[in-house]
Amino acid sequence: MSDNWIVGNLQSAFNTWNDKLAEIWSLITTTPQEFRGGGIWTAIVGINDGLKAVGYGLLVLFFAMGIFQTAASFRDFQRPEFALRHLIRFVGAKVAVGSAMEIMTAIFAVCGGIVQSVMGGVGGMASAGVTVPQEMVDTIEAVGFIQSIPLWLVTFIGSLFITILSFILIMTVYGRFFRLYFYTALAPLPLASFASEGTSFAGKAFIKSYIGVCMEGVVIVLACMIFSAFASTSGPVLDTSLSAVTMSWQYVGETIFNMLVLVGLVKGAERIVREMFGL
Repeated sequence: MSDNWIVGNLQSAFNTWNDKLAEIWSLITTTPQEFRGGGIWTAIVGINDGLKAVGYGLLVLFFAMGIFQTAASFRDFQRPEFALRHLIRFVGAKVAVGSAMEIMTAIFAVCGGIVQSVMGGVGGMASAGVTVPQEMVDTIEAVGFIQSIPLWLVTFIGSLFITILSFILIMTVYGRFFRLYFYTALAPLPLASFASEGTSFAGKAFIKSYIGVCMEGVVIVLACMIFSAFASTSGPVLDTSLSAVTMSWQYVGETIFNMLVLVGLVKGAERIVREMFGL
């Protein structure tokens, strides 16, 4: 590693980016139960259990609404098939509310298995990170003090953009993780809507949305793998015939563009999953 302060500034930004990519990999392979030692999951389980009582209250309300909405006359209440159909729906919704935590963890386990299969199929994330090429280091070190002023400005702006993109990337992945917690904690409420045919659309939408959040991990893994492989084999090409400032700006600009593509893919993971699976 060069002791030149311009190279060090740029490499520090690259190290931040590489660290965030490694952290994303760790997050994708971590279950909600294991995240941060399981303390958050314990609180989510408590909230889920506490909301089951509210879910049962909504269950009765939705069940009553469903009966009166589907009954054309009082004679319908006397038909055994009418009562049996609503009873089956009520029992099914009650089981769903009571087993909300088990349902959510089962869905996550299935989607997590798909993520693990994708990771195993492509062989894992490429180990190579983004670094400052040695040719660029040699050119920067040969620059005098006066010429280093615009070079410092170029690398400072590039480092700032790279650092910002790094935090946007990791915040997006953390946001997905926290959405998993939100869905799990509030699960008893939308699952209670299955008690009525007229309100069951809310429960279906909830399940579809949760599956979509879980499947976002697949898109994020593929996007990170493609970026890492691309960065290690087809990175920006240096033109050593250019001045140090122009060469640095060209390299940093192309690198930032590649990073923007990855950030865009990760931030658009939810939309991509919805379009692919019709969720």
